[in-house]
Amino acid sequence: MELKKHLDLRSIFVGLYVLVFVIYAVVGLRPVDAVDYEIVAELAIPAIGLEADVTKITLQNGKLNTPDSIVGSFSRNEHTTLLFGHSTTVFQHLDSAKLGDEIIYAHDSYYITDLEVKSKSDISMKQLLNSNTHDTLVLMTCAGKLLNDGDATHRLIITATKY
Repeated sequence: MELKKHLDLRSIFVGLYVLVFVIYAVVGLRPVDAVDYEIVAELAIPAIGLEADVTKITLQNGKLNTPDSIVGSFSRNEHTTLLFGHSTTVFQHLDSAKLGDEIIYAHDSYYITDLEVKSKSDISMKQLLNSNTHDTLVLMTCAGKLLNDGDATHRLIITATKY
């Protein structure tokens, strides 16, 4: 009888442990800074196998915070949209894109018209976000040498125009 009681208590503890572990694995392993973003569009670049969700980002203290694993979208003018993401996650193969590649954004087709790598210090966000006469996407991600703070010395900037 004593052995059966011991086994029953052990089974209860093992069951509770498994339950707590499952709850922790499902809920507790999310990164502390994880955010549930509202998905506003989808982005695809078939030539490099990129497919990603896009969320709208607003300025916070004059800065755009890049989402961890999806694409951020920011627009100040009617015909220009900035799409940005990390080169280590969502834009890890963006450097393989080529002039003329199709970009599908929010069900519209755009074609890459310019690719450049610029020093971070040489980038004017005001210029990047200038209004255009045609619908234009500007994709941007880190490039160049990685810095100790997780940033990089340069940015890959891709411009695509809707035809």
